[in-house]
Amino acid sequence: MACIAVTGANGFVGRAVCKSLLGKGYKVRALLRRADVAPEFNDVVGLDVRVVGEINGTTDWAGHLTDVQGVIHLAARVHVMNDQSDDPLSAFRAVNVDGTARLARAARAAGVDRFVFMSSIKVNGEATIDSAFDESSPAAPEDPYGKSKAEAEGILWEIAGETGLEVVILRPPLVYGPNVGANFAALIKLVGRGIPLPFGAIGNHRSLVHVDNLADACVTAVGHGAAANKTFLVSDGVDHSIGQMVRLLGEGMGKKPILVPVPEGVLTLLGRLTGKTAQISRLTGSLQIDSRAIRRTLNWQPPVDAFDGLRRTGAWFAAKNS
Repeated sequence: MACIAVTGANGFVGRAVCKSLLGKGYKVRALLRRADVAPEFNDVVGLDVRVVGEINGTTDWAGHLTDVQGVIHLAARVHVMNDQSDDPLSAFRAVNVDGTARLARAARAAGVDRFVFMSSIKVNGEATIDSAFDESSPAAPEDPYGKSKAEAEGILWEIAGETGLEVVILRPPLVYGPNVGANFAALIKLVGRGIPLPFGAIGNHRSLVHVDNLADACVTAVGHGAAANKTFLVSDGVDHSIGQMVRLLGEGMGKKPILVPVPEGVLTLLGRLTGKTAQISRLTGSLQIDSRAIRRTLNWQPPVDAFDGLRRTGAWFAAKNS
């Protein structure tokens, strides 16, 4: 069976990708930035763990890509709220653009045929109004993270044209599931506390993707012939309002959340007054993606149901805190 190298293998998505690959019979080479996280994989049968150091434009990939047929590149400098870097765009470019280009060229030089790149829907923008994003939507990134991912995509297409490397780009929206962190973890904690939440009047629509669905899409993309040199938007296929998310998470916890009908304008004003405009926008605004292309082209279907995925995430949180 083919050997697939996975960068960022110890991350939230990376662990799910490695598990999915191993479950489908692939050999997996887990490429990690730090040795201190390598012990997490000591008991994972079939995993070849390598420590490559920091990923940037000077990373030495020598030997790490030998006998590898495909790469799934997940490692990145991730988006964070209130970035404290003096020059955030340069910091993102060093890892997400220069590091990606270095890896892609090294992969092709080592004989790798397929390169799956985890991009982001932030390449297309932060919100949708009249229609969902699809593969034909123009790039319109607004923050340094989104801009760096868009630039990385552009460089990968150049490398593909120059070398014949088969590139597949995946753009997911917010990824959730057991062990999720960041902003979604904060929402789960609010639901778990059982306090009234001011989302009863919010009728927004947000696309999400369960971590196991995204992992399955990665595995499909690395092995399906029709995926070569294409971009796919990936989601669960169902768009939720913030209220529906809260209710489904609550069901998984065995709770019935109290949703207070506070007008969106009031929440927006509160966000401005408290300096949390971006956080409120992510809760109340819409961001929809049309992921039918990957289903049609690769005959892909998400293995985790969109409603059950949220319930399972709530159940995981309840079990962890019982």
